[in-house]
Order: sequence, then C-alpha cells, then structure tokens
Amino acid sequence: MENELKPYIHVAQYYETDQMKIIHHSNYIRWFEEARVDFLDQIGANYANLEEVGIISPVLSVEAHYKTMVRFGDSVYVLTEIDSYSGVKLGLTYRVIDVATGELRTTGKSKHCFLNEEGRPVSLKKVQPHVHASFETYREHVFSV
Repeated sequence: MENELKPYIHVAQYYETDQMKIIHHSNYIRWFEEARVDFLDQIGANYANLEEVGIISPVLSVEAHYKTMVRFGDSVYVLTEIDSYSGVKLGLTYRVIDVATGELRTTGKSKHCFLNEEGRPVSLKKVQPHVHASFETYREHVFSV
C-alpha cells in the first residue's frame, strides 16, 4: 500500500438529479459504495478477490447526513476512512467534499460484516490473514499520523 491514498472523485451526472435540479438523496449511497470499493482496492482488500474466495460483505446499515446540495456537473471527492474493524465487522465513514470549493456536502457511515458462502460470519484474521493485515496496516497508518 502506498503512503497516500488517492481520493475517489465522482462527477455528478444529469440522470442523478431530481425535479429540484439537485442530486437525488439516494445517489449518495451509491457514491459511498463506489468509493468503498475503490478504497478497499487501494488498501489491498479487493472486493472482487474476496468474492472469488467465497467471502461477501453485506451492508448492515448505512446513513447519510446532507449538509449542502450537489448539482449536475459538480465534481466531488468521496473520502472513505475506517471507523471500526474487528476482523468480522467493518465500519466506514464518508465525507463528500466539493472539488472546486472544498465545501463539505455530505457525511455518512456504513457498517458491514464478512460472511462465507453459507452466510455465516467469518474472521478475516483466520481465513484471509493478508486482507486482515491490510486493514490493520491502514488503521495503524491513519492513527500514527
């Protein structure tokens, strides 16, 4: 893993707008997912690779807090950070920030767990120690800064 993670950038699309000509609230959850997949890939916990070995990571909960509006054509960073990690469960936070102004547009959180193909919880520490190490390394990196 590199020292610096690259922020995920999303350009707001016309089809994401609502009748009020702002981004519809449901799209932020999709942006969180896009950013989460990108983030996991950057820290060495590639989601597709986990699925290939029979591990899925369903969403247990998700929330968003809207601060200011995003409009068609705006570019935003979706910054993802680990909030909690136990080996079995993962909590992430998100900040949506306007690229041009630096203004915070939205914040959010999501909780996930790791399950095997039978739908039973698994510990990444036991079944995928290299992925577990990726989460631990990232967490240590963030908190040591």
